[in-house]
Amino acid sequence: MAFLVAPEGAEQIELTAPWEAVEQAGGTPVLLSTRGEAVQAFDHLDRADTFPVDQLVSQADPTRFDGLVLPGGVANPDLLRTDKNAVGFVRGFFDAGLPVAAICHAPWTLIEADVVRGRTLTSYPSLRTDIRNAGGTWVDEQVKVCGAGGNKLITSRRPDDLQAFDNALLAEFAAGG
Repeated sequence: MAFLVAPEGAEQIELTAPWEAVEQAGGTPVLLSTRGEAVQAFDHLDRADTFPVDQLVSQADPTRFDGLVLPGGVANPDLLRTDKNAVGFVRGFFDAGLPVAAICHAPWTLIEADVVRGRTLTSYPSLRTDIRNAGGTWVDEQVKVCGAGGNKLITSRRPDDLQAFDNALLAEFAAGG
């Protein structure tokens, strides 16, 4: 299971809660980033913990993973969407029909990868117009799963929705997308 974050700005709980859920379910999460040996997470606007990077996204192949988790935070997806390797990596999951889970502001990276069109998803409410302008349908739900068969997209609004988000991503990843 790949977790993609920028060198700094990921909302810590949106990284650690799904990570722990994947581990408890018997999965092996891998932390990817655009550069560096560690990433700086945040608790809203305050620096939180740092986490070691397992692999650079520029050296990663989406087909070597079962799925992708995109944690939010405002700065994290804003930085990812400006990195061509990160955007290409995200698009690679959709091209391969693999499941992707994104929470909070993470759909900004999905928008940049041009994979929102025709999909129904949720996010932090401030992304509503961005999602609609990218051809997606925005809904205000705790968690939204979009897609039939492979290539499921699991989205959630905010840290308060993490339990539902984790349950949905584990169910979809276990089902093979």
